Amino acid sequence: MASGGAPRAVGALHLLLLLLLVAAGARPGAADWTRDKNYHQPATLNASALQQIAQGTHISDLWHNDLRPLLIERYPGSPGSYAARQHIMQRIQRLQADWVVEVDTFLSKTPYGYRSFSNIISTLNPTAKRHLVLACHYDSKYFPHWDNRVFVGATDSAVPCAMMLELARALDKKLLSLKTVSDSKSNLSLRLIFFDGEEAFLHWSPQDSLYGSRHLAQKMASTPHPPGARGTNQLHGMDLLVLLDLIGAPNPTFPNFFPNTGRWFNRLQAIEHDLHELGLLKDHSLERKYFRNFGSGGIIQDDHIPFLRKGVPVLHLIPSPFPEVWHTMDDTEENLDESTIDNLSKILQVFVVEYLHL
Repeated sequence: MASGGAPRAVGALHLLLLLLLVAAGARPGAADWTRDKNYHQPATLNASALQQIAQGTHISDLWHNDLRPLLIERYPGSPGSYAARQHIMQRIQRLQADWVVEVDTFLSKTPYGYRSFSNIISTLNPTAKRHLVLACHYDSKYFPHWDNRVFVGATDSAVPCAMMLELARALDKKLLSLKTVSDSKSNLSLRLIFFDGEEAFLHWSPQDSLYGSRHLAQKMASTPHPPGARGTNQLHGMDLLVLLDLIGAPNPTFPNFFPNTGRWFNRLQAIEHDLHELGLLKDHSLERKYFRNFGSGGIIQDDHIPFLRKGVPVLHLIPSPFPEVWHTMDDTEENLDESTIDNLSKILQVFVVEYLHL
């Protein structure tokens, strides 16, 4: 419209309202809570609290109770996949914290025809507006059997699954307290996601990979959150997606892939340093730190990608270079490094306690 006063009047009114909002210290829009993640600050734990967390996690429990049952062939649709899924759910459901466990089952076309996939989503306080999200994939890559050997994907990604299960166990009492916190804290909680179908059946492509994460990202984008909300969905409620993959080999180094979540990567660096200084990390040297701020050489295709494309902040914990056993029959229990897994478990648990102010 080349002339006329009505559009100009509406624009001026809109500008006046924006100025009033800014003057009042408010953010425009009914869903200003979606920006709270940008200003969130973690708690800082003292030496006593760090020691308590380190002493509360047990690598032997992780190894025998969480990890070993997962060291089986578990490609989507296989008997091992069902067994792994039941194991993960049972380990979570036995805890005191009031986890709500959902199985997201769907069909998708693969190079071998339509296959069934099942993501596992375990959430504390599903109605909380915001969630810190830890995630990994529980499927193993399909390989034909060779010399009576099967691919069990110890680092890829049985160990990350076990680390998340041990975190839920070790922090059970602290996580239980989320139900009784004040209203100011009740809008922030924790979610664990175990993706199915991360691996390609034949050759990695946009169609043959990331089956579970592609499906779940789309589903969450179309699910109003909080329940009944207009204009916000479950992806808005994801404060930070922390994706674990290829963990368990000795001497890993993790680069920072995303500058916009650099402050959370820096927290991991600080936690590693503090635990080391307190003598709480095994066989660990500051000359071989796990978390290093060096160029990653590009974004790695993994389960975070569908969420990243929809604007979810991501912290991708995957080593660079990949473990030497990656996608070989040698990715087994025998080639895992116990101290590395124990140390990284402690670092991750401290990170969660800090983030959630437990």
